[in-house]
Amino acid sequence: MLSLDQVSVTFNAGTVNEVRALRDISLLVEQGEFVTVIGSNGAGKSTLFNVISGAVQPDSGHINLDGEDMTYWPEYRRSHDIGRVFQDPRLGTCPGLTIRENLSLAAIHGRSAGLRRDVKKGEEAWFFEQLERQHLGLEHRLDADVALLSGGQRQAITLVMATLTKPKLLLLDEHTAALDPNAAEQVILLTQQLAEANDLCVVMITHSMQQACDLGDRVIMMNRGRIEFEIAGEERRNLKPADLIDRFHSLQDGTELSDAQLLS
Repeated sequence: MLSLDQVSVTFNAGTVNEVRALRDISLLVEQGEFVTVIGSNGAGKSTLFNVISGAVQPDSGHINLDGEDMTYWPEYRRSHDIGRVFQDPRLGTCPGLTIRENLSLAAIHGRSAGLRRDVKKGEEAWFFEQLERQHLGLEHRLDADVALLSGGQRQAITLVMATLTKPKLLLLDEHTAALDPNAAEQVILLTQQLAEANDLCVVMITHSMQQACDLGDRVIMMNRGRIEFEIAGEERRNLKPADLIDRFHSLQDGTELSDAQLLS
């Protein structure tokens, strides 16, 4: 479970370039819940991910994961419990290394020396099984350089790597935005499969209103560093892209819609 309590982040405080990136953000994401985050550029989405992952320290507030206060943990310590996939498929894998070598790096991440020996001993069969169950067609290409894979294949490998050791939280930062429609659809299907199979706590940023309507249990809209709107349950299941676009435009022009108006 992920919990943020009154988290704020300000860049260049006290200067003419001051930016209040997050303003008293409170958020609770339960185990196994899939939350989609939308909002315009500058709404605070990336800062939200950076403060959760430890790349940015909050000015105030608290961040907890599974009951542990990690507000001031360094990024490397949080990375043992948090998997993150970025927009650029090249950021999640190491070019010049094979699929097997990339998976090996992910498998030993955060493990003890004893577990490292176990992974190495049975890694061939284990990696084959991990890829085979995802229907990627890559289980017979473990010795292929990841740089030779397509963007969709590389992002799929990144997803497998990010979930290989079953993190407590998976952050997806527009992870299909750089892919063609067919590859994006395949990666989204893989995302759903891995999230469900591992009962992951997932938070995904997207600019696709269709993805926001189709994926997950709850939709959150950010604007100017705040969570302005969220919807779940039956209302979430009836949500359409046009509804979100109307709400988005209402925030931009200052004429906020009520939930009843949004879903009418």
